Formats: sequence, C-alpha cells, structure tokens
Amino acid sequence: MAAAGQRALPGAVLFACTLNAIRSPMAAAILRHLAGRRVYVASAGVRAGPPDPMLSEVMREIGIHTDGHTPHAIADLHDTSFDLVVTLSPEAHHQALELTRTMAFDVEYWPTLDPSYVEGTRDQQLDAYRALRDLLFRRIKQRFGLEGGPNV
Repeated sequence: MAAAGQRALPGAVLFACTLNAIRSPMAAAILRHLAGRRVYVASAGVRAGPPDPMLSEVMREIGIHTDGHTPHAIADLHDTSFDLVVTLSPEAHHQALELTRTMAFDVEYWPTLDPSYVEGTRDQQLDAYRALRDLLFRRIKQRFGLEGGPNV
C-alpha cells in the first residue's frame, strides 16, 4: 500500500519530453532501476533527437547504464497501453493531452529544465545533468513510494 501522498505503482509508465535524448530516458532508466519488473517503463519524445553522450556519463556515475538508448518519437511507439504518462516538457505535455482524446491514461506534468541548454565549461554542463538526474531520482522515489538508489 502506498504511503500518504503517494499513489500505487502503475502497471505501465511512459516518460515523455521533447527529443527523448535526456530527460525522458533518464527518468525511465531511474524508474526501471528502482521498480525493477514491477512496472513496464518506456520513454519517447515529441520528436526523436540525437543521442546525448552526457546522459550516459552521468547515469553511469550512479550505476545505471543508458548507453544503448536510441531516441524515438511518441508517434513511433508500438505499444501505447500506458496507465500513466509523465511529461517533462511543455511540448510533450501538450501532445499527451491531445492523445487523451482517443486513449485512456493519466497525465502528470513535471516541468524540468533541459540541461543541454546550460553553457559553460564541461564540468558546469555535467553539473546541470547531475542536478536533473538527482531531481528526477527524488521525484520518482517520492511519487511512486520507492526506495533505493543514491541518497539524492
């Protein structure tokens, strides 16, 4: 049973962002890591962007591997039987809401900044990716009542 403020773990979750290159694959990898086989997890973007090597780098730091991630679009998903779609960008949220016209799933909007827009040194850029990773870890653990992973 979920604690106060938490909801039961859905059977299938889609994380969606704009390009499926950083935010949504990061969130999906974190939920897969924490929930294991208890939930089906996928990620997609409004459009498929290029893979982002900094994603893999900051996720490997905490023992989660995303090296094989290939970005793809929501329209390219073969299975759309999700209980919950968590949107991480305004564009993805708009598209998810449009999809609820013909599909039945809950939508939650978790606005998150795209760390690829951070300018500065490589270390400053990596810090932005780490901040996103840690934010998503905390949010996922709290939302789904899961334990484990780094203390972030």
